[in-house]
Amino acid sequence: MLSSGPVQRVGYCCLWQTPSCAVPVLHSSGLPSPGLNRVAVEMRAGQVLLVLLAASAVMPAKDPLLNVCMDAKHHKTKPGPEGTLHGQCAPWKDNACCTANTSSEAHRDQSYLYNFNWNHCGVMPSKCKRHFIQDTCLYECSPNLGPWIDQVDSSWRRERILHVPLCKEDCEEWWEDCKDYVTCKDNWHKGWNWATGTNRCPWGSICRPFTEVFPEPKDLCEKIWSNSYKYTTERRGSGRCIQMWFDPARGNPNVVVAKYYAWKKRSYPVGMENVTPEAGKAVCALPWPVLVLLPLALVLLSERVRSCGPMHGGPCDSSPKARGFPCSEGMGSCSRSWCG
Repeated sequence: MLSSGPVQRVGYCCLWQTPSCAVPVLHSSGLPSPGLNRVAVEMRAGQVLLVLLAASAVMPAKDPLLNVCMDAKHHKTKPGPEGTLHGQCAPWKDNACCTANTSSEAHRDQSYLYNFNWNHCGVMPSKCKRHFIQDTCLYECSPNLGPWIDQVDSSWRRERILHVPLCKEDCEEWWEDCKDYVTCKDNWHKGWNWATGTNRCPWGSICRPFTEVFPEPKDLCEKIWSNSYKYTTERRGSGRCIQMWFDPARGNPNVVVAKYYAWKKRSYPVGMENVTPEAGKAVCALPWPVLVLLPLALVLLSERVRSCGPMHGGPCDSSPKARGFPCSEGMGSCSRSWCG
């Protein structure tokens, strides 16, 4: 409640409202000074901006490269939990881009998914086949491939993955378990004879040992699906490579990997992909609301400083002694203002 009587004391010194100093004080009449309403609005606007900036910095912004599904033939529109996923696809059941039916078909020798026949040069050994099943599960089910999704012009999908950094162990074990198999092509993504409705070796090709078609693990991982994967020397658990194989009881290690490469993709242009964040520094970018509101907050702050000077009184000297007026620092009230 406003009181009538002497000038109200603010802090240690009494302040009188002047046109050049927007300080919310009261006149001796007990009524608000002329500039009080304008000042209150300015201060309230500044407070709102600060609250918005703080909230924007704390609230996580959705990253389009994280926790997403490809726009492809059998993928869900967005990831989510599945009650059950079949066999080797089970590690993704808590958050998957595939359905239970897709995961089941991924284990068939020739499924309706792509009518692809693993046994195009004789029966594929089971120890080899399990890697191709795992590869299919990763492709169909993982929501952590966003940083490597690439646009394609295809009749059956709009997006694919490109240059996914595969962990060294995943690639080398894949090659080791399949080196005794035979095949007629090094790129299984295209170039087949589909005359019968399923993939068959092209006319004139011959079936050769894997070690001839893919002399090194790197050849297998990078060539077999048109550079969908990239061979790396990074190991499982490093946080720098995607794992086809992992124990879901220990969590999905690919979540951290996707975050790291999403940060690199946002932060650095093409050609600077090998830059690593400094140790101990947060791997994040400022949310867009912060970037939008920060300039406005700085403008309001600078205007406030210019209008009121370093402390209370704008053009008035903030030092009481400089004006020659004593300031009451006790319990009493003041009769003069330094901005008089």
